[in-house]
Amino acid sequence: MRRPNILYIHSHDTGRYVQPYGYAVPTPNIQRLAEQGILFRRNFCAAPTCSPSRAAMLTGQCAHASGMLGLAHRGFVLNDYSRHLVHTLRDAGYRSTLVGIQHIAQDAATIGYDQVIPAPEQDRHARVVVPAALEFLDGAPQEPFFLSVGTIETHREFPAPGPDEDPRYCLPPAPLPDTSRTRADMAAFKASARVFDTAVGAVLDGLERNGLAGNTLVICTTDHGIAFPGMKCTLTDHGIGVMLIMRGPGGFDGGQVCDAMVSHVDLFPTLCDLLDIEPPVWLHGTSMMPLVRGAAQEIHEAVFAEVTYHAAYEPQRAVRTQRWKYIRRFDERPSPVLPNCDDSPSKAVWLEHGWADRAPEVEQLYDLVHDPHEAHNLAGDPSTSAVLDEMRTRLDRWMQETGDPLLHGPVPPPPGAAVNDPDGLSPREPAQVVP
Repeated sequence: MRRPNILYIHSHDTGRYVQPYGYAVPTPNIQRLAEQGILFRRNFCAAPTCSPSRAAMLTGQCAHASGMLGLAHRGFVLNDYSRHLVHTLRDAGYRSTLVGIQHIAQDAATIGYDQVIPAPEQDRHARVVVPAALEFLDGAPQEPFFLSVGTIETHREFPAPGPDEDPRYCLPPAPLPDTSRTRADMAAFKASARVFDTAVGAVLDGLERNGLAGNTLVICTTDHGIAFPGMKCTLTDHGIGVMLIMRGPGGFDGGQVCDAMVSHVDLFPTLCDLLDIEPPVWLHGTSMMPLVRGAAQEIHEAVFAEVTYHAAYEPQRAVRTQRWKYIRRFDERPSPVLPNCDDSPSKAVWLEHGWADRAPEVEQLYDLVHDPHEAHNLAGDPSTSAVLDEMRTRLDRWMQETGDPLLHGPVPPPPGAAVNDPDGLSPREPAQVVP
């Protein structure tokens, strides 16, 4: 068979806050991609924190099984970089190229790409990444290729809003109150999303210009939710719900919308299925091809997600079914881990209204039909005790099956890792390096 090229184009901290998911965030190029491909309406990351999410997607394992329990630039690593997708694709004849951000290794050469296109002064903004990606596409690349194009957008700090992002007419994301500061913060996010969308459009045009679009599978996604309080680094759907749009050979066309629950860990087995590659034994996900081919309506009864480290230690695990979400904390903190929330005007609003004094709940249970924003915890409600027991059992079983280190107590960071004090205020405060 003639195997398709693969373009993996990815942003930072975008969640589902793009136009084709119904949000007032104009992203016409991503909208065009959705109208030509398949939009997975209920896709979830495996971890709402940067490196663990990317590692899970690109190894097909949950984050703790891959070893990526924290951030790569802070000293966390994969157990085995040979489990990265590029090695399986190489065995199938693919040549891999990295342009821009990757965030699962301090040195990109560690991962095993055939080619890493350097950027000036390690700049990962779209203005640098896109020209490098276009130079690759314009250079008659060897096919089949796997091209990873990653931009720092929509990570903070955001650019200033432009004329199309008037803060007066912005609505802050659901966890936040509607104030002048949160509106301005969301307007700045929209400006960053506009930059990423422009990058997507330029790269898609590069495929067309070089006659590559017809035989290239485009995968457009992000790592986790947007960098606002109650979202990024949070196991509600605000943190783990992420865009996934795919276009290309194999049935990824026609402007379809898939409502089935899928997870980032499903991407690796999906590619194996599509490309007729024997799937590696370590994969935790399930191929999405039965959904694409119309042979199934669902492939999961439940999906799972986790946090161990971000800037600071905050061990949590979650399971989500069609109806219910269950989150369990594995610490007994009397206050939030504030360094795990990026500094922002929105964070300041929450802090001014007592967020630092609100004790986190050890167990959370949400009815996703009647409470889709996960605001009313039912873990203590006698009427849901049977559901709580079932969700506890689901989570325990998954942790055991995947060898979760939390089963054996607190998880220490690796030597050399830089971690913040959980009792701090900001991720920008000095971190302690583990001896």
